[in-house]
Amino acid sequence: MNVPTMAEMMAQGKQPEVLFWVGCAGSFDDRAKRITKAFVKILNKSNVEFAVLGTEESCTGDPAKRAGNEFLFQMQAMTNIEVLNAYEIKKIVTACPHCFNTLKNEYPQLGGNYEVVHHTELLKSLLDDGRLTIEGGQFKGKKITFHDPCYLGRANDVYEAPRELIQKLDVELVEMKRCKSNGLCCGAGGAQMFKEPEKGAKDINVERTEEAIEAKPDIIATGCPFCNTMMTDGVKATNKETEIEVLDIAELIANAKDL
Repeated sequence: MNVPTMAEMMAQGKQPEVLFWVGCAGSFDDRAKRITKAFVKILNKSNVEFAVLGTEESCTGDPAKRAGNEFLFQMQAMTNIEVLNAYEIKKIVTACPHCFNTLKNEYPQLGGNYEVVHHTELLKSLLDDGRLTIEGGQFKGKKITFHDPCYLGRANDVYEAPRELIQKLDVELVEMKRCKSNGLCCGAGGAQMFKEPEKGAKDINVERTEEAIEAKPDIIATGCPFCNTMMTDGVKATNKETEIEVLDIAELIANAKDL
């Protein structure tokens, strides 16, 4: 797999079309690494000149900020902004809505101004430009429901790009009762990903998974590594793991194309 770093690109005197911000989940979580690989395969297949920061990338600071540690967030952000500005980065793509929201909406006040897109938006633009073609392949006729990530949907109004990509797979897109601007959180935002839930009658990810199951899908599509974990756990908790798969949109496209 061809994944050049910014340092390697600069050494060749080249500037990438887009910087791929991998994020902590996409770098360290074994499940999310598969999303990263799927997305890279699509970028290579579409001849997109991209680069990653590699070891120079650090956490965007989203969990720290959401957990109330503004000081740590600003330290992490300033460190990243110095690196990004030194490389004169103009455009960033990320498969994590938390990184997306933080880079797009919170870095500008600290001096980091970039065009930031979610991976579904970039894939949609590649599709529109004819650089990417999508075939239904193994998913033809399957029922897929899409769970809107909070930081992609409600926080940034990105609803259509993921759905348009799913519909290109010749599948039946079924919506949950609560979707788009009325979507329900998977329960992992606001740094909740890293702690156990408080005592209650039911975990929020199980509630959300049950809503997905009501739509009778073969696949629950996600656009966020945190949502992917929570929905996967929800499917296990409801004993549906033999019937329902949880896949990121990048994985759906890469699988359909057998990349």
